[in-house]
Amino acid sequence: MNLTRRDALRLGAAAFGLSLPKLLAAQAWAGTTPAPKARSVIVLYLSGGPSQLDMFDLKPEAPEEIRGTFRPIATSVPGTQISEHLPRMARLADKYTIIRSMSHEETDHVRATYFAMTGNRVLRRVVQSSTLAREDRPHLGAVVSKILGPNRNLPPFVMVPEFVSPVGPSRPGQHAGFLGAKFDPYLINSDPNERGYDPGPLAQALEQSDARLARQRALLASFEQASPAHLSAEMRQFDVFRAKAFDLMRSPAAQRAFDLSQELEKTRDRYSRSTFGQSVLVARRLIEAGVRVVQVNFIRHDNAKGGQGYDSHSSPPNPPHLDWLKNTLLPPTDAAFASLIEDLSDRGLLDETLVLMLGEFGRTPKFNKSGGRDHWSRCYSMVAAGGGLRKGLVYGASDRIAAYPTRDPVSVEDLFATVYHQLGIDPHAMIYDLQSRPLALVEGAPVRGLMG
Repeated sequence: MNLTRRDALRLGAAAFGLSLPKLLAAQAWAGTTPAPKARSVIVLYLSGGPSQLDMFDLKPEAPEEIRGTFRPIATSVPGTQISEHLPRMARLADKYTIIRSMSHEETDHVRATYFAMTGNRVLRRVVQSSTLAREDRPHLGAVVSKILGPNRNLPPFVMVPEFVSPVGPSRPGQHAGFLGAKFDPYLINSDPNERGYDPGPLAQALEQSDARLARQRALLASFEQASPAHLSAEMRQFDVFRAKAFDLMRSPAAQRAFDLSQELEKTRDRYSRSTFGQSVLVARRLIEAGVRVVQVNFIRHDNAKGGQGYDSHSSPPNPPHLDWLKNTLLPPTDAAFASLIEDLSDRGLLDETLVLMLGEFGRTPKFNKSGGRDHWSRCYSMVAAGGGLRKGLVYGASDRIAAYPTRDPVSVEDLFATVYHQLGIDPHAMIYDLQSRPLALVEGAPVRGLMG
C-alpha cells in the first residue's frame, strides 16, 4: 500500500501519535521504496545489556568508580580505541562502525527487549513473566519474511540457539506477533557447541527419503481432513509450523546450511568453542545459503540454568562484573564477531549482509555496591557492519562518563528505519494488526550519517 503525502500526514496525526519531526520524516518517505543495498541481516543480540564503558566507549580519564580497570587499545582506525579485551575486533575496526549514541528510556528487560527486536514500544502491560503474544508487533525478521519472502526454499528468518529467556516465559517481541505464525522464526532451540546439537526437523531429513516424507505429510493431512471441526486455533498454528518443517526437510540447501560438521575444525576454533561462537558460525552458513535474517542470542537464562549473559549486576553468586566480562563474555564475543566479519569479507558477502551487534541497553556509568553495573538506556553503544553502511566510523559521542549523548543521538526507531532502508523496504510501509488497523513499520527516519 502506497500513501500520498496527504495520506501520511492525516494518518500519522490521527492514528500514530507521531511527534512533528517523526511525522515530517514519515511524510517525506511516504510512497517511496529505496533501492536495496543489503540482501540479508545478522543480528548478534547480547542479551542483558552490554556495558558501553567496558567495550566501545571507554573513559580512561574518568574517576576509577566510572572507568574501572579496563584500558583502551588502538584499533586499525587512527584515533579510535576500544577495550583491550576485544583485540581481534580492534584489528578490524576499519570494517565496521561504532555507534556511541544509542538512546532510549526503557530500563526494564522485557520492555527494552521488545523495543530492540521490533523497533516499537510495547503497548500492553508487561511484567518480568510476560511472554510472546499474537497482539504484539512483529520482530524485524518477521517483517522481512512477509515483505521479501523466502529465498531458495529456505526459512527466511532463523533464530539460534534459542529464544532470550527460554527457561521462564520467552520474552515478547521475538516472533511474528500479529503477522501470524507463518512468519515466525525457524527456532533451533539447540546448542551448536554441544555434541547433541539438533537443528530440529532438518536433522530427521538426513535419515529419510523424499518418498517417506511425502507419505508422512499425506497421512497427517488425511487426519486433519477427517476431523477439521475438532482442530483448535493452537492446532491450526501448529499446522503452519509443521508445513514449514516439511518444506525445510526436503531442502538440501537447508540441510547443508545447518550442518556444522562440514566446517574445518580450525574454523570452528576460530569462532570459539562456545555456544555463542558456534551459533554465529551457523548464522554465517545460513546467510551464505540464502536465509534473509538470522538472529543469534548471547543467551541469558532467568531461572534454572545457564548464566546471566550481559546482565552483570554482580550480585552473588555471580562473579564480579569485570571478571565476568574479561573471562566469560568478551572472549567469545570478540572471536565470533571478528571471525564473522573476516569470513563475510573474504567471501564477498559483507557488502550485502548487514551485521548488527547490540543489546537492549547499556550499563550505568558508576559501579554499584556489588562492583557491577546496572541497567542504563540513556546512552549506550552498538556496532554495525556491511549492508552498504559506512566503515571505520565512530558515529555519535557521549559525555565524559558515557551517560548521555552529546552528538548525533540515535533512537531505536531510527536504527530500524535505517535497516529497512538498506534492505529496500519503505520504513513507513503499512502493516495491519489483528483489528485490521494500519500501522507504520517504524516511526523513525534512516540515519543518513551511517550510510555509505
